[in-house]
Amino acid sequence: MFNSVKIRLLVLTILLALAPLCSVWADDVADSIKEALKQYESGEFADAVQSLDYASQLIRQKKGGLLEAFLPAPLAGWKAEEAQSSAAGAAMFGGSVTAERSYTKGDSRVQVNIITDSPMMQGMMVLFSNPMMATADGGKLEKINGEKAIVKYSKENKDGNINLVVGNRFMITIDGSDITRENLLAYAKAMDFKKLSTLP
Repeated sequence: MFNSVKIRLLVLTILLALAPLCSVWADDVADSIKEALKQYESGEFADAVQSLDYASQLIRQKKGGLLEAFLPAPLAGWKAEEAQSSAAGAAMFGGSVTAERSYTKGDSRVQVNIITDSPMMQGMMVLFSNPMMATADGGKLEKINGEKAIVKYSKENKDGNINLVVGNRFMITIDGSDITRENLLAYAKAMDFKKLSTLP
């Protein structure tokens, strides 16, 4: 059962997360939080939780939209699909937020994903902290735009992937098929990791 301290701390947490995110959804979020507080004070605890979950989901969706801006533009001669983002509820995948975009040039394909607030982050951090584990499957540790990256590429198959962790908060995966190593790296180098790390 929620007590007044817990519910107000939860409301405060949501408000602090919302503060830097000025959006068209701000009124909906604020309304949901106000509604939750009213429901709590009326003893409608289940409804209060539902309203707070709704507000949290709106915030996660907004965060996904912000991540889309950090997906790279297509390289010269390449085409890109529209960037997409999704936000899983807290009960699913720990409430992770994902933004992704696909790129094509003839038979060549690249997909870039940015993931945050994911339980998988801990496992990835362990991987980066142990060079032997990071390179066990043929990957190589490299620095890309100042960030540690695990780069795996098969010259024979012309495919590969790059994994990075930025600011201990964002996991980036870049997968490519029928592609040169240089183009795979170019998509990673086109991203502004420094600016991404300052995202609220």
